[in-house]
Amino acid sequence: MLSGDEVVRQTGWVFNNATGNELTLAEFVATGDDEVPAYLETFGLREPANQQRTLVEIGAGIGRMTCAFTREFGSVIAGDLDQGFLERCYETVGRFGKADRLRTLEIADGRTLDLPPNSADVAFSYITLQHCNEDDALELASESVRVVRPGGKIVLNFRGPAISDPVVIPAGALVRSLYRVPRVGDWLSRQRAVTRVAWQASRLHPDEVVGPLAPQLTDIEVWTNPKSKLHALDATMRTFEGVNPRHWWLVATVT
Repeated sequence: MLSGDEVVRQTGWVFNNATGNELTLAEFVATGDDEVPAYLETFGLREPANQQRTLVEIGAGIGRMTCAFTREFGSVIAGDLDQGFLERCYETVGRFGKADRLRTLEIADGRTLDLPPNSADVAFSYITLQHCNEDDALELASESVRVVRPGGKIVLNFRGPAISDPVVIPAGALVRSLYRVPRVGDWLSRQRAVTRVAWQASRLHPDEVVGPLAPQLTDIEVWTNPKSKLHALDATMRTFEGVNPRHWWLVATVT
């Protein structure tokens, strides 16, 4: 099995759009160390009480942000579709975080969190739901609400609609179907540009997510980049320069 450093060097572009022998896992984790406090503070979620709280991370990957979460929260449940990533996540957190606070969760069907209701205080997801089919992304958002205790928070990142969607989304679906073709799929999976297209699975407007969940939420906020033109009907709009102009965040309290 590849080490965390080898994964970053060989497939680092999957996470940060860069490859090369000079990349290290430490540098990769450092980007998460910068982002986690920034987002928590911006969303009003960074406080000492987090040391007694549980956070569920949906789409942990090999632990880029997980390490920082294990320092911020008393317990972290790192979820991902890929069991191999979760094994490497343990390696990453063992080197740069607090492994005694970590447990992993395989999201085998890509849409269900195998956790009991009211088992976490925060559900967090970043640059993951845009890579899920729309139905799966919406189901994971619903699952986030289910597993968070009343008074807890959901903090979910999505990619909004764009004029290129009628081309990019079908192209992504086509590439993913070709992955199943013997030999062709193996070759395609190693082509950087093609695989980036394959990862483009869904675009969701805030109203598509907030509408179904609103009865179970309060203090609903949608965060965008100041240049974004997105608007949500049932949410308070907030802006933050650190949000990707194509992305938006749903931050809300579970009732």
